[in-house]
Amino acid sequence: MSRRTTTLLAALTAVPLVIALSGCATASSDAGSGDSGSADETVKIGVVGKGDAQWAPFVEAAADEGITVELVDFGSYEQPNPALTEGEIDLNQFQHIVYLAEYNNASGSDLTPIGSTAIYPLGLYSKKYDDVDDIPEGETVAVPDDASNQARALNVLQQAGLVELKDGGTPYSDLAQVDTEKSKVKITALEGALIPTSLPDVAAAIINNDFVEDAGLTFDDAIAQDDPEDASALPYVNIFAARAEDADNETYLKLVEIFQTNADVQAGLQESSGDTAVALQTPVEDLVSTLAKVQKDADAKK
Repeated sequence: MSRRTTTLLAALTAVPLVIALSGCATASSDAGSGDSGSADETVKIGVVGKGDAQWAPFVEAAADEGITVELVDFGSYEQPNPALTEGEIDLNQFQHIVYLAEYNNASGSDLTPIGSTAIYPLGLYSKKYDDVDDIPEGETVAVPDDASNQARALNVLQQAGLVELKDGGTPYSDLAQVDTEKSKVKITALEGALIPTSLPDVAAAIINNDFVEDAGLTFDDAIAQDDPEDASALPYVNIFAARAEDADNETYLKLVEIFQTNADVQAGLQESSGDTAVALQTPVEDLVSTLAKVQKDADAKK
């Protein structure tokens, strides 16, 4: 996905267990054959945003390897995971690990990541300070008030040394987890769409990517953001997902490799993301272990 991250995040708490799907034919029998993979097969990949610039070169590069890719475009984020579970498609690529964990827990499914694509860093912005170290102790920093974006925002602030979280920082951290005595700044929660207009009234604010331009800023103006190399950012890595029985399918893994290494695909990814995507080749075992941890954290939060 491109900068649709915040819209996707907002859907986390409303993942339906059954979705009525239309226009999706049955997935190819060859593509769902576990470890095996064969040339000249058709692989159906569910996406949200078929017109994004990375997909045309991806389909072309796959064809050069003897793999026919059929992109199945969905109109909302709630649809691709049920379609994958039911075998209507073979893979999907639209979500990060937190979203997949929420879906698996809610539906009892066992979808699994088989490769990373990119992370879209969440940034801290300020009209008053050019460096996070310049923010004085006791100042106020704003974060989004919705649960999923707030947790990620608090983790960004902890990475920046502005707060300390009692739970160490998880995808389910909230304001109650802020250790006020050990934190440098005070935190206030505001509706995400209102934060850009409130930025002059606070020392700094975490602004959802969709609203950065509304604040008269560019992504380069961020004074802090997720560190893609930090373990706390792993839950927000975007992934290719497959059914568990297809995790070792050679053809599917080849498609992941094509996405990660093809120069034209990577150029398209940057174009569709407004140069905000940080491309990643995260080891699959790290993605899988992160998914398991996030699912466990989600259960514990109930």
